[in-house]
Amino acid sequence: QRHLPPQMWTNSINQANKMALLTWTKETGIDLVQVNGQRRYGAPPPGWVGDPPPAGTEVFIGKLPQDMYENVLIPLFQSVGKLYEFRLMMTFSGLNRGFAYAKYSNRRGAKEAIAAFNNYEVQQGCAIVVCKSTEKCELSMDGLAASVSRRELEAALRQVTEGFLSITLYASPCQKRAQLAVLRYSSHQAAAMAKKTLMEGNTRLSGLEVRVDWLNPSLKQKLQSGKEKPPSSRVQGGKRLGVPKPAPLPPMLRNALDRLNALCQRRYLGAPLFLTKCIQANPNGWLRFWCRVVIPGCPVPFGGFTWVRPAGPGRSGHEEAKVAVALQVLRLLGESLQGVRANPLPFPKSWSFSWECGAA
Repeated sequence: QRHLPPQMWTNSINQANKMALLTWTKETGIDLVQVNGQRRYGAPPPGWVGDPPPAGTEVFIGKLPQDMYENVLIPLFQSVGKLYEFRLMMTFSGLNRGFAYAKYSNRRGAKEAIAAFNNYEVQQGCAIVVCKSTEKCELSMDGLAASVSRRELEAALRQVTEGFLSITLYASPCQKRAQLAVLRYSSHQAAAMAKKTLMEGNTRLSGLEVRVDWLNPSLKQKLQSGKEKPPSSRVQGGKRLGVPKPAPLPPMLRNALDRLNALCQRRYLGAPLFLTKCIQANPNGWLRFWCRVVIPGCPVPFGGFTWVRPAGPGRSGHEEAKVAVALQVLRLLGESLQGVRANPLPFPKSWSFSWECGAA
């Protein structure tokens, strides 16, 4: 059986509509830019003068046919008002994810779009949903280790997300000896992209599982009033249940993390923060992880992929992935710091790298 390479496979999906989109962009001169799973027009559009539109000018568009592109959608939504920006969420295969956002030059344009296109059939039997965008700008990040400081987390977020404004730390309402952070971003788009980058529901930061979600208004009110209490379901016999602790790493593996912490402390770089995500599991027990390490004193984060095998039953592999990336960072820092005795440290412009270990 012949298998197509990924690029050929994705290009073969919805090919006719993709060609129609390409022809339309050439004929109109419209520039579409794809970044991190979304394709964007405008922000600002050609000829725009002045500040971006105020809040209340963006609409959410849902239930889109996945084979429909901007060559149909932009002219449709531009027919009721001037568009400042149009963002279509995309899949890896090149189909859209079924929703988009249109920001108009003024609030009247957004209202006209809702009135004209909510429940509008863009294809026979396919009615779309158009409503006001919530434009939320705050995220909650729960499950942070109690040892993580505001300064360290802020440095990490500035390196892996854009539009970050501020952070506030609280005791986690759900996890014992953990913290919850409220993250504020400059726009809904920046917050949405940060949420995607931080991999909602499947991220580990400095060893604990971290959950990222939109900040719930009721949770925000309770946190600000200082009255947040653990849910009753987590209380038994008057004691709050804690999060199960992972089994300790063997001393040899733990040494790599201790060495990296000691090196960063000696060089006044700040404590390293680890983000790990399991992206593949093999039948033979090997796990493939995406890893990122943010060190406040380094200009950009370290990133890469590695294969690991959990050290024992019941282990998730996150700690072993941290060890693997720590060894790589130690090697790179050792090369960069060798023979250097004065500040500033001559870090290379980019630390981004990929590695594979243990896959054989």
